[in-house]
Amino acid sequence: MAIGLIIIGDEILSGRRVDQHFPKVVQLLAARGLQLSWAEVLADDPARITATLKRTLASDDIVFCCGGIGATPDDHTRQAAADALGLPLVMHPQGKLNIQARIVQMGIDAGQPADLASAENQHRLKMAEFAQGAALIPNPYNNIAGFSLHKHYFVPGFPVMAWPMIEWVLDHHYADLFNREPRMEQSVLVYEAAESALTPLMVAIEAQFPRVKVFSLPSVGDANTRRHIELGVKGEPVQTSTAFIQLCAELKRLNVEFDKIA
Repeated sequence: MAIGLIIIGDEILSGRRVDQHFPKVVQLLAARGLQLSWAEVLADDPARITATLKRTLASDDIVFCCGGIGATPDDHTRQAAADALGLPLVMHPQGKLNIQARIVQMGIDAGQPADLASAENQHRLKMAEFAQGAALIPNPYNNIAGFSLHKHYFVPGFPVMAWPMIEWVLDHHYADLFNREPRMEQSVLVYEAAESALTPLMVAIEAQFPRVKVFSLPSVGDANTRRHIELGVKGEPVQTSTAFIQLCAELKRLNVEFDKIA
């Protein structure tokens, strides 16, 4: 089982807004001993959203989808999720009540009684139209719920709403997965070495330690740092610890300059 993230919005791809969901979701998962396996950013394109969801819904992945569940013309996610499953879009009774309660509260806050029958407020109810069989995800910010379908969890694009909703899903549905597999990561900074020269060592480490991944992050350096590669191992703690000792020993044997990262 993998965990994926879909971020939807033209404004991300055009650069009008900088995505904040990716680093936050990585953080939320890491705090629970989980990892993000993949992420995709999609435009507000109904056909592409539908095709992507049809593919991911056919998998066993846990997927969080941020954005496009409002009721404006560029919000296509609710319809796309229904189309991906070949299901009708229907009004969720509790979702409708939540929106109506929000409208009434907004009227109270503004000092004007809300007209639930107005065209504007009737249009707001579209935010409670989900694919048949969808379950609600509570929204602590304004009580306008997101929805879930087949291990897919659809939340608004607004971080103040999306992040606590994602936390709620993790804590209520996947607590049994938390910290299930202990992990360790250790690395060194290797100076003035070519990545290609280190590749045989990386391949050998992974071949010897099947529960360990080797990673290399090259840097051209800057005014304060020489050219270097962050070279490390991550994975199951016992194997990772042994692999790191061997990695350092091999770097010494190759007469490569390196510093351990605390």
